[in-house]
Amino acid sequence: MKPDYACALPGQSNISHQEQLSMWQQDSYLNDETDSGVVSGALSVATQMNDDNWDAFDWETNSNGLGSQFSGSVPMEQSMDVATQQINPPRSQRGRSTIFNQTIDEQMEISSSQFSDHDGVNLQMISDVQMLSGPASEPSLIPAARALPGLVKLLNDEDQVVVAQATATVHQLSNMDTSVDVLIQYPQMIASIVKAFMNSNDPETTRCAAGALHNFSRKREGRQGIFEADGIPALVKLLSSPLEGVVFYVITTLHNLLLYQEGSKTAVSIAGGLQKMVCLLQRNNPKFLTIVTDCLQILAYGNQAAKLTILASGGPSELLRILRSFNYEKLLWTTTRVLKVLSVCSSNKPAIIEAGGIEVLTQHLGSTSSRLVINCLFTIRNLSDAAIPQENIEGLLHQLVRLLTSSNVDIITCAAGALSNLTCNNQRNKSIVFRIGGCEALLQTVYHAGDREEITEPAICCLRHLTCRYPEAELAQQVVRKYHGIQTIAKLLHVSRWPLKKAIIGLIRNLALHQENHVLFREHNLMHMMKETLERASTEVMNGAQNSTPRPVLEGVKMVEIIDAILGAFHILAKDAANRPTIRSLHAAVLLVRLMYCEIENITRLAALVLCELSTDREGVNHLEEERLLAPLQELSRYQNQATANYAAHVIDARNRFRALESNFGQSRFGFN
Repeated sequence: MKPDYACALPGQSNISHQEQLSMWQQDSYLNDETDSGVVSGALSVATQMNDDNWDAFDWETNSNGLGSQFSGSVPMEQSMDVATQQINPPRSQRGRSTIFNQTIDEQMEISSSQFSDHDGVNLQMISDVQMLSGPASEPSLIPAARALPGLVKLLNDEDQVVVAQATATVHQLSNMDTSVDVLIQYPQMIASIVKAFMNSNDPETTRCAAGALHNFSRKREGRQGIFEADGIPALVKLLSSPLEGVVFYVITTLHNLLLYQEGSKTAVSIAGGLQKMVCLLQRNNPKFLTIVTDCLQILAYGNQAAKLTILASGGPSELLRILRSFNYEKLLWTTTRVLKVLSVCSSNKPAIIEAGGIEVLTQHLGSTSSRLVINCLFTIRNLSDAAIPQENIEGLLHQLVRLLTSSNVDIITCAAGALSNLTCNNQRNKSIVFRIGGCEALLQTVYHAGDREEITEPAICCLRHLTCRYPEAELAQQVVRKYHGIQTIAKLLHVSRWPLKKAIIGLIRNLALHQENHVLFREHNLMHMMKETLERASTEVMNGAQNSTPRPVLEGVKMVEIIDAILGAFHILAKDAANRPTIRSLHAAVLLVRLMYCEIENITRLAALVLCELSTDREGVNHLEEERLLAPLQELSRYQNQATANYAAHVIDARNRFRALESNFGQSRFGFN
């Protein structure tokens, strides 16, 4: 006995067959208000996208079959009359033929446009169409679900005309939420539709099959069925179809699968979907391109192989063409999402830059769409470390400084990050940023950012770049002091994580080059905080040396770099006699001597240089004696590392010089020659 799939229809489990028939005739199962396939599909996608009020992709009616013909609004009675006339022709006409394919002429064709959304009974009629040569009779009106076995059989028929009509019927029924659930749940239905368009050369069959799969993909079971029926390779193949309507259906179906069906990304990539989608970027329908670019973003995110495939297919240049050619905000947004993903790939970076990516992205920084601006900024920031040699980016630098005043945290973060990268080792960019008020804007940004280290770290890194190695560096150091930058960074150094500490210490080292800043250093205990940070970093390095990890990394920061920067700052500060008493009061000399035993030569050298500066006056030498450090220094003067030995010997020599001076002073005082 064949299973009765009518039970799958909602709300009828305890209803008699006659009551079911009556309800069907009264149109109780199906909803009058149905959308066309493409609009419905887009809406099903839209409701899931949290970061966008994505309205329906409003495909315009076109010559390839999209649009008005899909809306099923024919009244039940009218559709039944049409179906009865189609299936039961005049006796004279039935007498002309006794085989199926001879009965399908122009007057008898059962096209998708002639089936209404309420014609579920036609499923059973089409399965009985081979008996047209029999005596005429009024067909029985039974629920559509009971005819599904026959419909699946017709979908697998050898006669392509039969397959075409069956496919059209499935497509028409799939436009309605109630009937699409029944279709999806029937075994072999989805697989039969996939097989139908794979084996057919008929454009109408292909279009209807693609439309049905599109409607199925709006449901979880439908997406799973398409995936399990190996529908993805077939859909990818159809992306090359010359029929625009088919391609619209297919790309939306793939979009639904990529969003919600596990395993779809891999299947699309293996089937060559990336290459075909990049080719589709050459089209000019903005709403169609919006879906294509979103598919590319899904496929490329976190997938290096996909990023390289997009690059090899010419994706970057096509994406930039879209940004140059269109003003549809959703398309610009999805396109910049793809570029943002590609911009973290070291192979794609130069391709995007060489294709004019920086210039194009800069043009959209003035957009009123904050999400578009954010995507552009993220992409520019990702590209900026490879864009340092770029010429003619003054306009970008102006925009980035302007955006530092934004109220959007993401915009400020990206603007500061891009400025930091673009001013790194680039004197021209440093000069431009300084002249347009970049230092002042960055200091205001740091002040207002509070504990948001995602903002303060790149902003202080940029200030570090602006305060060294270019003509206006000294002026920038004065600006930092004038706008209370030293007080601000003193507060941050005490509480920040290692990445921000590293940036602050680098800035302090640069600010130490300007002697007028030293007074504020002392007033705000900067040297005390630097010594505490040096102790922490030194402990990590020394513990690491004992555990065979001489260069430990904390929070992504090498402790050796922290020690280098602090010792460099202390070396500059110790040259000023006004700072040496403060440094001595910190008892930093003990730590400095300990660091001279470090196996990392640069640390040894810098520690020795600070000690040499501290020993340039008598108070410094006395301090070393009080701390009982001369004996270790004497030992270090015989160290096998020649550089270390020389520095230690220099300190010992300084002690000896002061002793000799004191001795000579004493002899001259008492009249000895």
